[in-house]
Amino acid sequence: MSADIDIDQIFREDSANPPSERTLPWEETCDGITVVVEPKPHWAEDMRVFRLEKREYCRYTDWAANGGNARFYGHIDTSGDEVMMRARAMIAREIADGLWD
Repeated sequence: MSADIDIDQIFREDSANPPSERTLPWEETCDGITVVVEPKPHWAEDMRVFRLEKREYCRYTDWAANGGNARFYGHIDTSGDEVMMRARAMIAREIADGLWD
């Protein structure tokens, strides 16, 4: 792994893009609720927002409009923390494989 490459820096640089152009998840907090926003895949109508520590999600447009009053739905196997951990692990593997050199 290159000493010049830092996972946190990669996330910071990605978060400088407008939300619709980001490729990595990011955290947002509103009304005391922290969520992780999952970037929109090309086939999706909208991004999804996962509560940080609960297995619940909602649509980003609902979150952006209503914040903590957005309607969340149960999700069988994903929380915001898990979305973030998977993204960080993916980048770490890519760095180890030399894809970020």
